[in-house]
Amino acid sequence: MKNILLYILVSFPLFFTSCENDIDVVNSITSATEKKLPLESSKNVEFLYSDSAIVRAKLIAPQIDRYAGQKPYLELPKGMNIIFYQSTKKEQTTLTANYGIGFDSGNGLMEKMEAKGNVIVVNEKGEKLNTEHLIWNATTKKIYTDDFVKITTKDQVIWGDGMEADQDFSEYQIKNVKGEIDIKDADLTPDKNKKNKK
Repeated sequence: MKNILLYILVSFPLFFTSCENDIDVVNSITSATEKKLPLESSKNVEFLYSDSAIVRAKLIAPQIDRYAGQKPYLELPKGMNIIFYQSTKKEQTTLTANYGIGFDSGNGLMEKMEAKGNVIVVNEKGEKLNTEHLIWNATTKKIYTDDFVKITTKDQVIWGDGMEADQDFSEYQIKNVKGEIDIKDADLTPDKNKKNKK
């Protein structure tokens, strides 16, 4: 695309002589276009993350785009599925989202990652987190959000604004609880209704 734009600039030099600011406009458009082009794009990717020769997580994504610059980053425009493992290779936590972006710390390691759009986290106890935006910090090993969250356990459903948790979602704290329902009290199946009517 850059070559086509350069060809147009060379072929039609008179078009840009009407105003001395036109070249600045073209340069700004070209720069903006270049920033959006990934340095590398991969399809149907599966990454394994290991620590001390132990696989800790597996990332599966339909597409990953890598961008260079002062702050390199990876973009997962078509969503992602991450499986976190215990040291015994047993699945511990899963995370799915419609979009992801990861920021490089400068030494080739991921510093921070954001998941957006229908973010779902499920831990080994079966507890489920639903939100629209979740951030993982590699330094603190925490996941957090300031957005609306819903956490479903085997006994309760809790709603709130903002949450912080361990990266494996084993321990969590909702910052501003908005509501709470005891599932056992709220669970009225059709069979129970029939019994109550008799």
